[in-house]
Amino acid sequence: MTSYQLHTADTAADAAKEPLRVLEGAFGFVPAAAGLMANSPALINTFFAAFSHFRGGGTFGPDERQVLLLSNAVANRSEWAVAFHTLESLQDGVEPAVVEAIRRGERPADERMAALSAFTRSLIERKGHVEAAEVAAFTAAGFTGEQVFEVITGVAISAMTNYTANLAWPPLEDAVVPHAWKTGYSAGA
Repeated sequence: MTSYQLHTADTAADAAKEPLRVLEGAFGFVPAAAGLMANSPALINTFFAAFSHFRGGGTFGPDERQVLLLSNAVANRSEWAVAFHTLESLQDGVEPAVVEAIRRGERPADERMAALSAFTRSLIERKGHVEAAEVAAFTAAGFTGEQVFEVITGVAISAMTNYTANLAWPPLEDAVVPHAWKTGYSAGA
């Protein structure tokens, strides 16, 4: 468990209150990673602005966003984020088989989601040095050149939450507990 303060809108500095209020309204609770990010108003506000643009101005559908974010969480081995985005993925219509494949680090059977997950993981693992063939495979699955760069936005957003959670080890929220995940997860283990 974390030794950092897990803020709510009531305990956060004035400059960090608004994002926490909005997140609490959206989820019914302040996600633990956001409560931790509120220890730095610069971090929580940067995350919140970037995520708002990614969600509100991006071209990925809710299910695609969650596949991207869950793939990031697995690639970054962020136990809190994998559990959180498993819940969000299922709520946003991602097929359970796709969710389980990503959680196991495997390629989903759905080719479009597999291409999104693979490209996302490659960007992280290769620190942005992806091959032209990887971009071609991503666009061959029906994604656009704009979405190549939109994946970068998702990777950057996830770095903020995943790294915060990896650093501070927040507890899982009650709604997320059924989706707990450990590095090296396998459905058969």
